[in-house]
Amino acid sequence: MSAFAERCEARLSRDGRRLRLIHGPIDAIVTADGPEPARMAAFERLRTGFTPLLGDLVTELARLRAATGPAPRGAVARAMVAATAPFAPLFITPMAAVAGSVADHLLAAALVPGHGLARLHVNNGGDIALWSRADPFRVAICDDPMTGRSGGRIEVPADAGIGGIATSGWRGRSFSMGIADAVTVLADTAAQADAAATLIANAVDLPGHPEILRARACELVPESDLGDRAVVIDVGPLSEAECAEALAPALALAQNFRQRGLIRAAYLALGDARATLADTHLQDTCLPKEPALA
Repeated sequence: MSAFAERCEARLSRDGRRLRLIHGPIDAIVTADGPEPARMAAFERLRTGFTPLLGDLVTELARLRAATGPAPRGAVARAMVAATAPFAPLFITPMAAVAGSVADHLLAAALVPGHGLARLHVNNGGDIALWSRADPFRVAICDDPMTGRSGGRIEVPADAGIGGIATSGWRGRSFSMGIADAVTVLADTAAQADAAATLIANAVDLPGHPEILRARACELVPESDLGDRAVVIDVGPLSEAECAEALAPALALAQNFRQRGLIRAAYLALGDARATLADTHLQDTCLPKEPALA
């Protein structure tokens, strides 16, 4: 645990609007708008609360890597369990919500009563917790994490009740059992978005397709929470029809999550095929360019 403490860093940007928090695998950027005293006070709260966060999670890793078990003790660990539990009986462990839960935790640490900020968001490796008093957020969504290709921009109104955005895919930071290039989800919290994006991305698949290469997760990372489940390690060329076929079950799953109130919107990308699902303004459809989730 002392090694973790030595690597904990907090870096303030020159303009005083962003604080980067780094500790082991956590690399979060907090952006705050508002009067300078309010920003500096919020950043000081974040520095103080961030230091023990990773260490607390490490002490409960065995539980967090298991789909079921006793209630954890730490605040972030409890949030991870709470975010993933509603998706049962689908297989999911609390680790599917770790990045989003950390982002939510940092957002809450900054937004104490009387904080005086106008807007704040926490980007934890692409999983984002956000809050605004009035101004909307405009966010670019990524179709392909390798090339950085954009699928357009989404606008999140301050009064929409959306507090989290997360993206998952087979070339992301974590293993995926599906072949999605990217699945972006909007939800009430970043933890909920993180968990849902993981499961929807898992559902983008063409079982048995010869162009899809898989390996057991435990062979790649022995301590993986996915155990001996097969994860995708390479995807060869797919036709547009095959991409659309792979997206269909994932879109159905996203619709189920939306009907149950677990997500607000989703954007799915594979090859040149797209599927978009939103609370309002859009029908279920494939959109090749510039989707607008509102």
